[in-house]
Amino acid sequence: MTTVKTKKQLKSSIIREMKNLNTYKKEYNNLIDIYAGLLHQYQVFEMQFEESGYRITEEYTNKANATNQRKVPILTAMESLRKDIVSYSDRLCLNPKSLNIEQPKKSEPIASPLDQFLAGQK
Repeated sequence: MTTVKTKKQLKSSIIREMKNLNTYKKEYNNLIDIYAGLLHQYQVFEMQFEESGYRITEEYTNKANATNQRKVPILTAMESLRKDIVSYSDRLCLNPKSLNIEQPKKSEPIASPLDQFLAGQK
């Protein structure tokens, strides 16, 4: 069974990784806190999912008293967390996809998505 890292441990690890990639700025700490929380939640859910024997569905009786199979709520939560984790890892430049994006030079202003769209219309 895997041990779950604390949010504080995860945050330290994230900051260390960002420093190694030269992408860390102290201004990102709030975003890093959220990302560390998402990773912590995912680890907790992953452990619970493992303890359930990786059960994917369960019987559920709805208001009309009909019984059906439905996806277990923990799996739905994990799927949602995965999407959020990928999104935050992109923003923090912590995955290969985000590192392949050409970064603007410091002297160049960063174009907003609207500016990029308008430039494409010419």
